[in-house]
Amino acid sequence: MKSLYLLVVTCLLFVTTTSAQRNYNDSYNRIGLQGGLTIFDIKTDNFNTNSAEGFKAGFTTRGAFYNNFDLIYGLNFYDLNVNIKARETVASQERDVEFGIFGVQLNLLASYNIIGQHLSIEAGPALLINSKLTTNKQYENYIIDGYTTLTAKEIEDISKINGVAIVGLTGGFENVRLWAQYQYGFTNILNGLNDENLTETTEDFKGNLSLIAVGVVFYL
Repeated sequence: MKSLYLLVVTCLLFVTTTSAQRNYNDSYNRIGLQGGLTIFDIKTDNFNTNSAEGFKAGFTTRGAFYNNFDLIYGLNFYDLNVNIKARETVASQERDVEFGIFGVQLNLLASYNIIGQHLSIEAGPALLINSKLTTNKQYENYIIDGYTTLTAKEIEDISKINGVAIVGLTGGFENVRLWAQYQYGFTNILNGLNDENLTETTEDFKGNLSLIAVGVVFYL
């Protein structure tokens, strides 16, 4: 998995640098550094989840494409968290157990400039390459709420490659802007669990990631 992350980072840095050097209509092209906070959840009927905070940081390029339209390429690193209800024993009271995912996301967005380079809306697809869904070792043997033997450790092998749709809004000045995004996974992030032959249940696991992110970008 580390080798895959390295390959993705290398390829995207090449694409990003190339894009930043290209000028679509000789009027506007910027490369930027961005960071922000995230609120992540998994929309599923299999587990009782609650959203939790995380963060993202990465690189982005914005280039003029046609009339009021820009193209945005991005490479972002994510540290995401989600709470899943679990209990120490079947008889114990359930509690929120925090699970984490580390990921690298590649995105290609179309942007429409509402007010010049000061206010725009964006939308487009992204690819998230992520780690396992892991929790603190002290909670690995906790039983997932709604089950009698399924433990936190047994649900870590989620799908590692996920497709995402993004919509967002960006506003500010030429060199610094604030942005907000909503992301929804259109692939089944829990599909990897269906290959694990979990003994307690024969039901299919299905879930879609849901992510709200807000932050700031500084253009170089």
